[in-house]
Amino acid sequence: MSLATEIARELYKIEAIQIKPDRSFTWTSGIKSPIYCDNRLTLSYPDIREKIADAFVTIIKAQEEQPDVIAGCATAGIPHAAWIAQKLNLPMVYVRSKPKGHGKGNQIEGDIKEGQKVVVIEDLISTGGSSINAALALQEAGANVIGVLAIFSYGLAKATNNFKANGFPLTTISNFDSLLDELLVAGTINKENKADLIEWRDSLSVELTR
Repeated sequence: MSLATEIARELYKIEAIQIKPDRSFTWTSGIKSPIYCDNRLTLSYPDIREKIADAFVTIIKAQEEQPDVIAGCATAGIPHAAWIAQKLNLPMVYVRSKPKGHGKGNQIEGDIKEGQKVVVIEDLISTGGSSINAALALQEAGANVIGVLAIFSYGLAKATNNFKANGFPLTTISNFDSLLDELLVAGTINKENKADLIEWRDSLSVELTR
């Protein structure tokens, strides 16, 4: 079993990912969806969060360029970034969605220096907006963002295009397709369900790129 499939199975097992083929989930954007992903639940499961942290570390160590700093996206990316930074014995920062409205008005919390190589950690990629904004804030602060890593991706074309347009490499531990493969093997969904779920994802990708 691949790591992507294993993590997808674990996320589904703890209901961090839920599937409703009738598309009865409503995202913040108003989109009606058959899938809901809340990776914050992984914080309550030590074995799973350890597997996720180890997977991130393996991906990072395999990269040609190695980071000087690990950056977490507020809020869900912060704990994972902390565990990764601890395992790699590296400094960590986190990036808010926007600068604070009081105090020093920081958007980046922690010490970042000009030219440092940074890997950005996020929990979930839909269109990629939040993690790209974090990467751009780090870039504006003088950092060299060498990649964005996330636990799970829906595999939307919008995200692929956004990351490509901004020049940030994206790697995820698991993804929508690996999840569907695992659910099909487990008998949770059938071939018709899988085809419908893929059609939803692909049609949404077209809609979001118009």
